[in-house]
Amino acid sequence: MTTTLRPAGPLQQSPDGTRSRSYDVCVNSRPVGVVELGTMPGFGPAIGVIRSLDIREPDRGRGRGTVAALAAEEVLRGWGCRQVQISVPVGAAVALRMADALGYTERSRNMAKRLAGPAPALPEGVTLRPMTAAEFEDWHATARETFARQWIARGVPEAAARAKSEASHREALPDGLATEGAAFHVVVQDGEVAGHLWTGVREAAPGVREAYVYDVEVAGAARGKGYGRALMLLAERIACDRGLDVIALHVFADNTPALRLYESLGYSTTHINSFKHLL
Repeated sequence: MTTTLRPAGPLQQSPDGTRSRSYDVCVNSRPVGVVELGTMPGFGPAIGVIRSLDIREPDRGRGRGTVAALAAEEVLRGWGCRQVQISVPVGAAVALRMADALGYTERSRNMAKRLAGPAPALPEGVTLRPMTAAEFEDWHATARETFARQWIARGVPEAAARAKSEASHREALPDGLATEGAAFHVVVQDGEVAGHLWTGVREAAPGVREAYVYDVEVAGAARGKGYGRALMLLAERIACDRGLDVIALHVFADNTPALRLYESLGYSTTHINSFKHLL
């Protein structure tokens, strides 16, 4: 039997150049599932994504998903993509095993925490305050470069990484420090800024709002003193004050200290984000 992909609709292209298209997964022309492909918003055309892949129950366990994934990669190669990314729910054990067998490498995780009860108390003796306009300008001048370099260091082509950084900051902060829902804070050590926190609100699903930690960092010399934990507790307080009961974030998989901190605070992984080079 031959498993192929058959277009289920026209190729969609957004004004920013992002592509998407749905395909039927067919066995000898008989539809057995669907796959949705696209390019990653903000990264330009170099990064493709398998947005969803579903094989109908009667045809599962026969290798249809694996063949469909390989066919999807071939479509993305034809689009000129140099990498493909996937995001798999942590509970989807079969999909995670298939990704591993196909050579995907974990790059990052999405994590979330459900908030219940009163807002957490902040540590005594730690100075936390809103970021000033001048501090914001200094932070923003370096944040875009830092964000791009984080992606470059993890295998994303430089042009795509820089495009992603610019697009992400432009979309998330259209009005800079005055952007609605955005909040910027710093932690102070001996009168000097030792770390920063950027939080906001995003729509996790239609009509579902959650708090989001966009950026948190403590300066190298100030690490190991509890400032990162203090900033994360502040993020929870901000979320509670806004009446939100879920707070989420994205973390690179090789950032072990951050992962340990988030897990110690009660965050759980919701999705594993992996990638594969398309040779």
